[in-house]
Amino acid sequence: MSRFSETLERLAATIEDRKGASPESSYTAKLLSEGVERAAKKLGEEAVEVVISAVQKDKDGLAAESADLMYHFLVVLAAAGVSLDDVAAWLESREGRSGLEEKAWRHRSET
Repeated sequence: MSRFSETLERLAATIEDRKGASPESSYTAKLLSEGVERAAKKLGEEAVEVVISAVQKDKDGLAAESADLMYHFLVVLAAAGVSLDDVAAWLESREGRSGLEEKAWRHRSET
């Protein structure tokens, strides 16, 4: 297992543990207590900050903002009851298919 995947697994587990914590004791518990809408809003804000860092070619800023984005992504998943395994299953189902094929497949299934 890679360092990245191990870190994500630990962070996802920590976020799950915070579900029952007091919002006064944990930022994660506070976000989770405010619902998926608030968590999703924070995710969107972090995504914008990632884009800004990328456009500015700020490698350190991009890495730091990406960490924030990943954290908030995991909080949104937890708030919505979606696991990393659920996400992995979707990624695995797309393996071996080009991005153009995947996009065409999704477009056909939406109509």
